[in-house]
Amino acid sequence: MKIEQAQWTDVNGWNFQTPPTLNNSAQLVLVFGNTVSLKKRRLYHDIRERYPHAHVFGCSTAGEICGIQVFDGSLITTAIHFEHSRISIVSAEIEHIEDSMPIGEQIARSFSPEGLVHVFVLSDGLKVNGSALVEGLVKQLPKHVTVTGGLSGDGNRFHETLVMCDAPPETNLVTALGLYGERLHIGYGSMGGWDPFGPERLVTRSKDNTLYELDGRSALEIYKRYLGSHAGGLPATGLLFPLSIRHKDGNTHLVRTILSINEEDDSMIFAGDIPEGAYAWFMKANINRLIDGAGRAAHMSRESVGSGNPDLAILISCVGRKMVLKQRVEEEVEEVREVLGSQTVLAGFYSYGEISPSRFGSRSELHNQTMTVTTFGER
Repeated sequence: MKIEQAQWTDVNGWNFQTPPTLNNSAQLVLVFGNTVSLKKRRLYHDIRERYPHAHVFGCSTAGEICGIQVFDGSLITTAIHFEHSRISIVSAEIEHIEDSMPIGEQIARSFSPEGLVHVFVLSDGLKVNGSALVEGLVKQLPKHVTVTGGLSGDGNRFHETLVMCDAPPETNLVTALGLYGERLHIGYGSMGGWDPFGPERLVTRSKDNTLYELDGRSALEIYKRYLGSHAGGLPATGLLFPLSIRHKDGNTHLVRTILSINEEDDSMIFAGDIPEGAYAWFMKANINRLIDGAGRAAHMSRESVGSGNPDLAILISCVGRKMVLKQRVEEEVEEVREVLGSQTVLAGFYSYGEISPSRFGSRSELHNQTMTVTTFGER
């Protein structure tokens, strides 16, 4: 696997991290950038001209990762030449949030199952139920095929997210990359690092990813009381206080963050499902545990990829972690670098949701407030 990276900014234009050599041989270009940069059509044409035979695959972000640095307002490209693998890309438009599961099923059925190793998905971050999307993908894919990826971001604005699939970026789009080849090894890991506080509460009224009541009372009212002075900044400030959801018949916790609120019916809309009858726990940040969680996610991804350093790692971390870590945000990326080594190329973005199994061998799910690491290596 051969890889090269470049960054574009308003001030400096294009800047290559290494001399560009792939050009005609690149099969894939990952593109992560803020919404303003992605909308500059000339940048898409620059990428297409530089890599004429590559699939262009990317999304908008709440921050871009390149190496051990985190940027805002830039555009990062990672061009890849696979030596022993092949790829396939499909996409679908999502008009209504209720279509999330059928869209996942449709995309999964679009891939030829023969030789399929892994699916990496990028989705609109505001108009999708991430849990249902992943469920649809998993339902139709072969059991041995894992799914990782993330929901696109828009900083802390929550206004518009974009996805790119061999064309200038669009809203309301889901796209997925299918990876094929016996010599391609994929690793993955996802960890949080948040601490619970307050009592565990019963979800007494919800529908899909919309929460109405906790313990028979307005969930939004309870949430605002916990947020105190932060309540006026919803939904963005809700990223600082996610919910941990535990199914009543198990001990597995999934973290959920708010996408929007509806004052008219006192509801809260989350990135993934909040099942009725589950238990919810408010969470708060522990900075050292967040950074340590990134390292543990990297360890998990390295262990599942086998011996040797991976060639590439895609890091998808949640915008809420970035808001909490502030000037220390690069420490979680440095923690990943420490685990994976200097030979692994790091790329990624800050998201509105992360997709990965919780641990090796488990089912892929939507997560919030985690660092998710997907590693790729050809042997």
